[in-house]
Amino acid sequence: MAASKNRISNSPVTIGNVSVGPGKREYIDLPLPPLYTHTSVSMPVHVVNGRQSGPVLFVSAAIHGDEINGIEIIRRLLKLKTLGKLNGTLIAVPVVNVYGFVSQSRYLPDRRDLNRSFPGSDRGSMASRLAETFMTEIVEKCTHGIDFHTAAAGRDNLPQIRADLDTNSEVLPMAMAFAPPVILDSRTRGGTLRDAVGDKPVLLYEAGEALRFDELAIRAGLKGTLRVMRHLKMLPQLKKSERTYEPNIANDSVWMRAPQSGIVRSHLKLGAIVKQGDSLGVVADPFGEAEESVVSQVSGVLVGKSNMPLVHEGEALFHVACLSSTKSAARVVDEFHQEYEQTE
Repeated sequence: MAASKNRISNSPVTIGNVSVGPGKREYIDLPLPPLYTHTSVSMPVHVVNGRQSGPVLFVSAAIHGDEINGIEIIRRLLKLKTLGKLNGTLIAVPVVNVYGFVSQSRYLPDRRDLNRSFPGSDRGSMASRLAETFMTEIVEKCTHGIDFHTAAAGRDNLPQIRADLDTNSEVLPMAMAFAPPVILDSRTRGGTLRDAVGDKPVLLYEAGEALRFDELAIRAGLKGTLRVMRHLKMLPQLKKSERTYEPNIANDSVWMRAPQSGIVRSHLKLGAIVKQGDSLGVVADPFGEAEESVVSQVSGVLVGKSNMPLVHEGEALFHVACLSSTKSAARVVDEFHQEYEQTE
């Protein structure tokens, strides 16, 4: 009884002109600039405000309009009954770049990349104004965040967390709680959401490919998000502890590029362990007479690859996360696949 008395009641959360009180859920259409046809456009926001205080977590997807795995992760998350026991607040934005999503495009109608436009400005370009709205209405009201992405069109990514582990002491524990097979310690790039949030603990989840649902990536994203929410004490701990593994932490990654133009034949699947000097694939002319191997410059885990067989010299083909030791990496990847490839 004493413990319940010590709990602090939550505060209302206001998005746009809508205030969501403790213990309430609300779907909000956050107005955006209309199309030139005068068609109204809005950013969908779902707020779940717990009765008791706690962290304020945003989960966002489709900053690139064709990256749709995160939309399904958020849809499944919002259907879970366990959110009825939420401490703190969940702010879910399944489609940030509504304009790109409607046209099945990575970019906005002005061809700008939203994830190179943060923190934005209310007097800037279309992308800059959208970025400013998301920062002001969502990010600035949160204490933590998880942003869902996929590879670009024609590429595929192994599920992974990307974060700058030096920005905040909370980032690494959050990433470890998510439990992907690989955590890539990567510095932020100017104009990205990760750069704009500063030292606020935010994870970027990369998995799958554009305009495709990847069931393994979706399951891993959903379960990883729930693990982070339990780590933050937003949700009750499970009575039975989950079987988990220690993710591989990579401090760098390298893209191997096409040594010549032609048709590429890949030897390896995502998650494969590679050593420096290994052949990752072969690029040949259409008749197979002039062949040249794509050789790995580093040792590590294959975390990304191009699915396009037709390539020009210099195109990025294989993305390897660098590891100082690959002894346990294969086991971690195998355990990850065993956990999420089970049929339901």
